Amino acid sequence: MKGTVYKSTGSWYTVKSQQGDFYQCRIKGKFRIGGIKSTNPVAVGDQVVFKVETKGDETIGVIHKIEPRDNYIIRKSVNLSKQTHIIAANIDVAFLLVTLNNPPTFTTFIDRFLITAEAYHVKAVLLFNKVDTYNKEELLEVKYLAALYRDIGYECIGISAKTGKNVDKVKVLMQDKVSLFSGHSGTGKSTLVNAIEPTLDLKTAEISQQHQQGQHTTTFAEMHDLSFGAQIIDTPGIRGFGVVEIDKEELGDYFPEFFERKQDCKFNNCLHVNEPQCAIKEALENQEIAWSRYKSYLQILEGEDEGYRKDIYKKE
Repeated sequence: MKGTVYKSTGSWYTVKSQQGDFYQCRIKGKFRIGGIKSTNPVAVGDQVVFKVETKGDETIGVIHKIEPRDNYIIRKSVNLSKQTHIIAANIDVAFLLVTLNNPPTFTTFIDRFLITAEAYHVKAVLLFNKVDTYNKEELLEVKYLAALYRDIGYECIGISAKTGKNVDKVKVLMQDKVSLFSGHSGTGKSTLVNAIEPTLDLKTAEISQQHQQGQHTTTFAEMHDLSFGAQIIDTPGIRGFGVVEIDKEELGDYFPEFFERKQDCKFNNCLHVNEPQCAIKEALENQEIAWSRYKSYLQILEGEDEGYRKDIYKKE
């Protein structure tokens, strides 16, 4: 039988068959997919081939094969283990929920998510949530950030999951697609999903005032069928987003504003650091490229882990 993985809890996988029935499945043996060593060989969104086995009163499925993936989103843990984890596979559009504060989403995190989406051929959209809670100054900062990413070519929407502002615009982008919702804990993913499809009634939690972080309400990634012909993958809150191995020479290609200018660099293999006549550094000095983006680029190039500090959006 063939089906789609709707939930992964590490050892068990919920699979929806092409006939619309759900089965609890295990995997057979050890999977190695294209050389990827991951904590989860089978991810939500995977198309799989499985066989149903009956033992006494129990019916379980055994996954024998994973069909080739169109794409996937993968991250490296930012803790000491450095293991990689595939968040989801076969995604049409990945939405990243961004909040200015309560909790803060820094540009380093946004950039790492976008770079990974570029590298693995996933369309990304930024949703600036909680716009109903910001004062004039904070709204200006949100508008600045949205303009920064729009100039690069990313779609940005200011929303309020709580009041429903622009939720209809998000639904239009989701129509007949598989969408991934990601972001830090507390950015309002579950609240937004409930606003889009109230019958799901996903758990939500308050922000921890002490640490300005959300409480984890989603433990495992899970796919849901929606009433308007869409599917959504809700993911656990991510604290940090480690970029999985990308060659230094290729890294700049996943920054669209770098990629479009790199042919003007003097050297074909320019890393945009110390080389003379670098088009990217010239664009930086001319304020055509944001300093926050260049800082993210250098941080990843040098192999640094993501910092949890207030990012500097403009040149120091």
